Amino acid sequence: MAKRLNENICEENLFSSIYMKYSKSLHDYLYYKYGEQLHPKDKVQEAFIKLWNHCKDVSVEKAKSFLFTVANNNVLNDIKHQKVVLNFQKIKPKNYTVESPEFLMEEQEYLLKYQKALSNLTEGQREAFLLNRIEGKRHKEIAELLDISVKAVEKRLYGALKSLRKEIEGI
Repeated sequence: MAKRLNENICEENLFSSIYMKYSKSLHDYLYYKYGEQLHPKDKVQEAFIKLWNHCKDVSVEKAKSFLFTVANNNVLNDIKHQKVVLNFQKIKPKNYTVESPEFLMEEQEYLLKYQKALSNLTEGQREAFLLNRIEGKRHKEIAELLDISVKAVEKRLYGALKSLRKEIEGI
């Protein structure tokens, strides 16, 4: 059947009449079939958006079929997605590591030593060290932030590293 030239779904009045004609029945269909938890109002809106995007390809006679098929497929895709989410939630994260207990204990001891050594630094050394090593800032950026010279930043970093090496053996 050839599409009539005067009936183009892209015309606002015709699209509006199709919306008024099918939106409630489409909503009811989705609501009765799948329930409220899958948001039938949203699926109706998405179906009409897709119809508007494909208005030149869909004839007036096939608009109802197009809307119901698109809305039903959207709901089925959501159901599939929920199944994937549920399967993923069933997977338990591993509660073991490949490291030995001795390694884990040494790691904790090292972290405590590191924190203690950081707290023993002067405020200027600690500030420059953390800006450089943790935040990745360059000497010039640190100097601008702290409003000091680049040489002062280098001296603070050198002092911090010297102090840390002295307090933490094995670095």
